[in-house]
Amino acid sequence: MIANAAGTLVVLALVAVVNYDVVARGVFNLPFMGAVEVVQFSMVLIVFLQLPDVIRVNRLTRSDGFLVLASTKFPRFTQVLGQVINLVAAVFMLLVAIAIWPEFVEMLETRDFFGVPGVFTAPWWPIKLVIFVSAAICSLMFLLKALLAFSNVDRSSGSGEA
Repeated sequence: MIANAAGTLVVLALVAVVNYDVVARGVFNLPFMGAVEVVQFSMVLIVFLQLPDVIRVNRLTRSDGFLVLASTKFPRFTQVLGQVINLVAAVFMLLVAIAIWPEFVEMLETRDFFGVPGVFTAPWWPIKLVIFVSAAICSLMFLLKALLAFSNVDRSSGSGEA
């Protein structure tokens, strides 16, 4: 939830930057140099800062039409399939975290920047760190969702339900 709040603050900062650029460009003919880079930087931050909370509250956009249709006739099957999907998502997010970690370390050591030198530059490492932390948290959340669902299946199977 803290990361989600931080992502919301980034959205507000982005609104301020874009509004400043529009007014400065239109009224004073002095655009904010680097507005494009700030928008690119911010978009990645917003997505990855808010992703763990989106998963936590089950608001992740996905196509689960099949699961919805199948749940009426095959509730146990759809519950198990949902668990498998969560496990696959946990593995995928873990792979993202593992893949981004070396990039984070490299960017931190080399002090590599993106943007246009002399106009606007920013370091890459904060983006890579946010992606790593977000992916790791998402992986844990998907894993917990799958494990909690498995314990619910175990309880329901012991009650004699079909």
